[in-house]
Amino acid sequence: MNDDLTRRQQLAALGLTDWRIRPGGALDKPGAPAKPVGPAPEAAAEATTPTMEAAASPAPESGQIAADAGDLLAEPSAEGSADNSPAALDWPALADWLAAQDHRGATQPVFGIGAQDADVLIVGEAPGANEDAQGVPFVGRAGQLLDRMLFAIGCSRETNVYITNICKFRPPDNRDPTREEIAADWPVLERQIDLMQPKLVVAVGRIAAQTLLDCKTPLGKLRGQLHRYPRRDLDVLVTYHPAYLLRSPDQKNKAWADLKIIARHIGSLAERAA
Repeated sequence: MNDDLTRRQQLAALGLTDWRIRPGGALDKPGAPAKPVGPAPEAAAEATTPTMEAAASPAPESGQIAADAGDLLAEPSAEGSADNSPAALDWPALADWLAAQDHRGATQPVFGIGAQDADVLIVGEAPGANEDAQGVPFVGRAGQLLDRMLFAIGCSRETNVYITNICKFRPPDNRDPTREEIAADWPVLERQIDLMQPKLVVAVGRIAAQTLLDCKTPLGKLRGQLHRYPRRDLDVLVTYHPAYLLRSPDQKNKAWADLKIIARHIGSLAERAA
């Protein structure tokens, strides 16, 4: 029986989940009358096949992230219940919920940092090696540049900005996050927005911008203007990722123009509130 289970798992890993093992180790083709071999270990096949599919998944596709997230939340959890959705959790419970999820090979989750009552939410794409090691978004040279950019317009992660990513765990080898990885963490980002109620979201980098705005428009055409967050009364501004600016310093003047838009928007919000 153990040999049969091993063969079934090997077949499932190859995608041959419709083949059946006959006693003695031979195979029945799909559609052939099944011969009684006892209970089939369906759980092993189901656990193996999605992993194979996720490994070959393309980059995130617009219009599917929220739907994929809903599908994931509708599936039974490891405890056999879908009632542990983050939709009603407060900040500490939300961080605990994320920490209990599959780390997907990462060292730890990167939940976010900053002022949780801030008007400005900055959203990047995914943690890198430094972020994975420290559990904090935007550290290292890119994080230092982001801090200097924010300081130039009177903002900081210590006082009036909150910083997070659409993907909360570092993808292997710092690759772009897949649609499935983003969808798995999407409920956390949505709940962070619910709890914060920010007045402005700054999407940093192409993947964050296209995911948040549900589009495939190049970043260069998205930046320089305010957009509306789909399904929310919320402004979104797109700008370059600081890691890109470190590689392409000639683009810093465009990033500075984006920062001035942020400063003006924050100023107009303050005037309206006064």
